[in-house]
Amino acid sequence: MIEQAPPRIIITTAGFGEGHNSAANHLAVALEPNAEVEIVDPCDRGAPWVNQQIRNFYRFVTTYAPKTWSKIYKSTERHDFSEERLPLMRKPENALHESILSFEPDAVISTYPLYPYFLERSFQRGANRVPIFTAVTDSIEINSSWTNAPTDYWLVTDALTKEKLIQKGLPSEKIVVTGFAVHPRFQNLPTIPVDSPCDPFKVLYFPTSKKPTVRRFMRAILNATGANTEVTVVLGRNVRKLYDRAREIQLEYPGRVQIKGWTRRVPELLSEHHLVVGKAGGATVHEAIAAQTPMLIHHLVPGQEEGNLALIEHIGAGQLTETSKQVHTAISAMTADNAKIWRSMKQNLQDKALPCGATAAAKFILDHIQKSKNS
Repeated sequence: MIEQAPPRIIITTAGFGEGHNSAANHLAVALEPNAEVEIVDPCDRGAPWVNQQIRNFYRFVTTYAPKTWSKIYKSTERHDFSEERLPLMRKPENALHESILSFEPDAVISTYPLYPYFLERSFQRGANRVPIFTAVTDSIEINSSWTNAPTDYWLVTDALTKEKLIQKGLPSEKIVVTGFAVHPRFQNLPTIPVDSPCDPFKVLYFPTSKKPTVRRFMRAILNATGANTEVTVVLGRNVRKLYDRAREIQLEYPGRVQIKGWTRRVPELLSEHHLVVGKAGGATVHEAIAAQTPMLIHHLVPGQEEGNLALIEHIGAGQLTETSKQVHTAISAMTADNAKIWRSMKQNLQDKALPCGATAAAKFILDHIQKSKNS
């Protein structure tokens, strides 16, 4: 009997925010034991200079002018991307077409909403038609660029998002709840138990690049009323910009502050802390949910990220706290009365645990490919 070659899968991604790349990388980790995988960023491959400028603009406007980005994002609701070709996307579309022709995949997974439109035109240009699986990286509030995409399946983060898509007219059988594609490591990580003594109460903080807010938010966490708090601040790509300010707080509160730069241990860090204070991006919110760690959201991009906030509020595991005063008040309330509110949030996360999306999606996709080959 001739052994079948492993399926070949292209995963498409984009560098606009962390969610698309995060989902693509984690899907690759889950798939690679049983498939040949190639991650492709058509925007970077087809127009690298333009892509970098757009990424810089995206990062700036979502950090410093989120309401402006919200208007841009909502304006895309009116566009029909199956008919309208964006001039800046011609080279990325051609790059994706060339990738399909050269790699000859058995399936394509898209973590960015525009690429299924590119793929449909690629098939019309002669590329071999294969199944498209669209991994939606947003929750609940889903832009029409996702829902109108020519795809075989939508892989979504949760049951409430599926309900919303059905209400928009999408067929139920084409919407699969896999959970967000968090790293498979989350499946095996121990989490802090509900009955933790919460002393110290460990807070993981992901700041934005706004310099003035870092010290205010760290002090708000460390000065929470009635709580023995400790904070781990993860600076990431902002380490050069923010380190001196974080170091100032570390010296001001000896023994209570840890500073991390870029780290690959985010799953472990989330699982080792009682609370995360971070942005409302899809990756961060869903990793907090996977780690069963309650969350305070200090930065929200209106429109695009409102659904992520709605999801964590629906679970009963977090809230929006956009100012340092709100963070101080929330942590003080959360840790009062033997951390009664925190324990309730923690229990809610345990009761409504979502699947490890990368693993669930990989299984669904591989099973679908195998059934297609056997039929």
